Amino acid sequence: MVYDVVVIGAGAAGLMCAAQAGYAGRRVLVVDHANKAGKKILMSGGGRCNFTNLDTAPGHFYSENPYFCISALKRYRPEHFVSLVETHGVEYVEKAPGQLFCADSAKEIVRVLLTECEWAGAEIKLSTSVSRLERQGEGMRLTTSLGTIDAGVVVVATGGLSIPTMGATGFGYDIARQFGLEVLPTRPGLVPFTLSDSWKERAAGLSGLAYPRR
Repeated sequence: MVYDVVVIGAGAAGLMCAAQAGYAGRRVLVVDHANKAGKKILMSGGGRCNFTNLDTAPGHFYSENPYFCISALKRYRPEHFVSLVETHGVEYVEKAPGQLFCADSAKEIVRVLLTECEWAGAEIKLSTSVSRLERQGEGMRLTTSLGTIDAGVVVVATGGLSIPTMGATGFGYDIARQFGLEVLPTRPGLVPFTLSDSWKERAAGLSGLAYPRR
């Protein structure tokens, strides 16, 4: 099998990338070892997917290259994605200033992304594992459970190590190391508080509280 672009990972980033590449006239394939696309989308926002924040701005991001955020957010702003979900008839609510959630279910966002891939002509193969990735001439070659796949470009959109019960792995980090990219030590970005029984009643009133960033 030969494709212009192969995207590894059928999450939000992978599906969005595949759709855009398809609209650009590329022959696109998305592969994922999971049996369902967009699993993390389905659990985000308490099952209603907080799909964008209207106040998103470069100043909210930290990076050694701050100009990347400026460039990316100028090219695709929150209102662009809002327009996309409106095109697909998704109803949404603003729960807190700027925070947009699906009015019904996160399944609506998965539907939007899968429909966009279909319209763009991108193929999606689930329950497909990738065991090897290597350079092949000017392109790349993947060894997968479907067989050998040649691609002009491979996009690794596999996410990080969070929520292994949802299928998260360190595959993307392994690929980065394979091709000589530095991988910094990883650590949890968000962790829960685990309280003993003696604290549960006293802490119950704190549930749902948030403190604004200054």
